[in-house]
Amino acid sequence: CSRNPRHLTNLGGRTPSRMRALSRSPKSPIWFVATVCCAVGCISLVGFASSRILQLSTSIRAGKVSIPSFSMAGRRCTPRRSLSVDATTSSNDFKNGMNLEVDGIPFKVTEFLHVKPGKGSAFVRTKLKNLLSGNSVEKTFRAGETVGLADVYKQDVQYTYKDGSDFVFMNMETFDEMRVGPDEMGDQWQWMKEGETIAVVTYNGKIIDVELPKTVSLKITQSDIGVKGNTASGGATKPATLETGATIQVPIFIKEGESIKLDTRTGEYLSRDNTA
Repeated sequence: CSRNPRHLTNLGGRTPSRMRALSRSPKSPIWFVATVCCAVGCISLVGFASSRILQLSTSIRAGKVSIPSFSMAGRRCTPRRSLSVDATTSSNDFKNGMNLEVDGIPFKVTEFLHVKPGKGSAFVRTKLKNLLSGNSVEKTFRAGETVGLADVYKQDVQYTYKDGSDFVFMNMETFDEMRVGPDEMGDQWQWMKEGETIAVVTYNGKIIDVELPKTVSLKITQSDIGVKGNTASGGATKPATLETGATIQVPIFIKEGESIKLDTRTGEYLSRDNTA
């Protein structure tokens, strides 16, 4: 278009720069329309978000939507899984290490064998470990028989202190405390020191077993000097008191203040711990 001012008479005497200034003025109809459109858009967005939140909360209360629980482990989030009340399996799917519930008692499958005789129905012969008593039993199941799964859960905890006859542990993910009585602990307390990480096994929310590492390192707090003339290869031993208060037999060349490795399953000395 021409830049001649005479052609601007149809604008009512207003120049283009004047028109732009008026459009930005708070009293301009253009500014008013833009403001109304923004307000309507914001109100619609808020209304939509509110309706979606209300719909989601209604679904959660009705049980249509489930939210997994998470536990913090450092910077990682890992969902904790547990068995449903009616969890079952077939005897055809048995595996070593599987936890079964038979007559209300939790068992672990240690051995199994599928047998198909020439006559008669097939069956599964198993060897099961009672997780409450530790005893092993043999039991036979029909092929394809439905068996309940035991809700057994294992988690790592830290031993913090002893309170009377109870041993207090802390879940390092949730920082919750749990207590283990002397019956569940057995003789394993002899190889535990404060700050040690161990595993506790729960069944239906109740602690039924405590599992220590196969080997631990403990310090000798009291030990007499070996009899003169004995050697390290002579096989002679002497009693020694550990930092936990337990007493074991160690070679006579082990000195007070040294750390040793021992087998928690047998309580026997293994070797010096030169890394301690």
